[in-house]
Amino acid sequence: MTELVLRPLADAFMQVGVYVAVMVAFFGWLRWRHGDRVTDGLTSRPRLGPLVGALLGVSPGCGGAIILMPLYARGKVSFGTVVAALAATMGDSSWVVLAWNPVFALKIHALLFAVGLVTGYVVDALGIDPARAVDRRVAAAPAPELVAPAAAGGPDLAGSRRLLGGLLPRVPASTAFWGLTTPAFAVSVPVVFQLVDPGALTRSLGGVDPYLALGVLGSLTAALIFAGGRGKLADDSLETAQPRSLRQTLRHSAHEASFVTVWVAVAYLGWQVVTTTTGFDGSQLALTGLVGVLVGAGIGLIPGCAVQIVFTGLYVGGGLPLPTLVANAISQDGDALIPLAALRRHSAALATVVTTVPAAAVGAALLVLL
Repeated sequence: MTELVLRPLADAFMQVGVYVAVMVAFFGWLRWRHGDRVTDGLTSRPRLGPLVGALLGVSPGCGGAIILMPLYARGKVSFGTVVAALAATMGDSSWVVLAWNPVFALKIHALLFAVGLVTGYVVDALGIDPARAVDRRVAAAPAPELVAPAAAGGPDLAGSRRLLGGLLPRVPASTAFWGLTTPAFAVSVPVVFQLVDPGALTRSLGGVDPYLALGVLGSLTAALIFAGGRGKLADDSLETAQPRSLRQTLRHSAHEASFVTVWVAVAYLGWQVVTTTTGFDGSQLALTGLVGVLVGAGIGLIPGCAVQIVFTGLYVGGGLPLPTLVANAISQDGDALIPLAALRRHSAALATVVTTVPAAAVGAALLVLL
């Protein structure tokens, strides 16, 4: 029971969830404390746009890439900057490889940064920008007659905030989440990075395994928050990406971290059940060769991080070759594509297609080199 169910639940929270929570809370604090002053500083030199995009995109998780989407919608960064971030990001699946093998994670993120950087500058050099093309057509169209809107016909901002608030977890749940995350992070860092012996730590606490206990409680709390938010990610709307208080920042961060934790737990638990009951270890999958590269790049077209987390978990479990993983890592856009689609639908569609080109090319090149 412990190894089949409890251990995967603990690993999901201790190896991934706590790190997602810290990173998301950090970006949320920056947005709450400094607002647009931080992001405006990133756009003061347009020619460095793709470099900034690749740097933000390659940071673990989706927070760095998400920052750029409203900036692009307001015309402050180029389309190449957005593409650089989307190609460089591995989304929340980066936490899976980071927890599994930090050295390998560093190598693959360096590759993603290089691919994102080159792709972003190529896109800008070719002058590709669907939003600019749409803006030119709008500017050339006859100006519509201005009519004063009726008071009752205006946007119901209060109603929208109430609706968004319903998607966020209640305060007690988020409080419990952070109450577990703080000691869990303190335990996770030395255990995950092999700085202490987990057995010795358990013996020093009288036989209580803090890694297992905090991990299982953390995953269960994340599941409650996930259910309370109806299984949706808070960044499905940009309202939650601009918190107005520290309390809202922590609630939003707990929601997003819980979303990732639950999907990681599903992947870990599912894999453990499959391997234990069937003996299938992933090596039987036919996702190899050029077909595997194309499948990996194609799966990267799916918005969000959930499927990508599961796919990356297959690699960690030995079920995928490296070229297939790399193709998926470059192609996937993480949760950053969701707010971009809400703001610029055509740009989002083109961006996710564009990133599959270097994904297939780099994956195929690795087939030859390895």
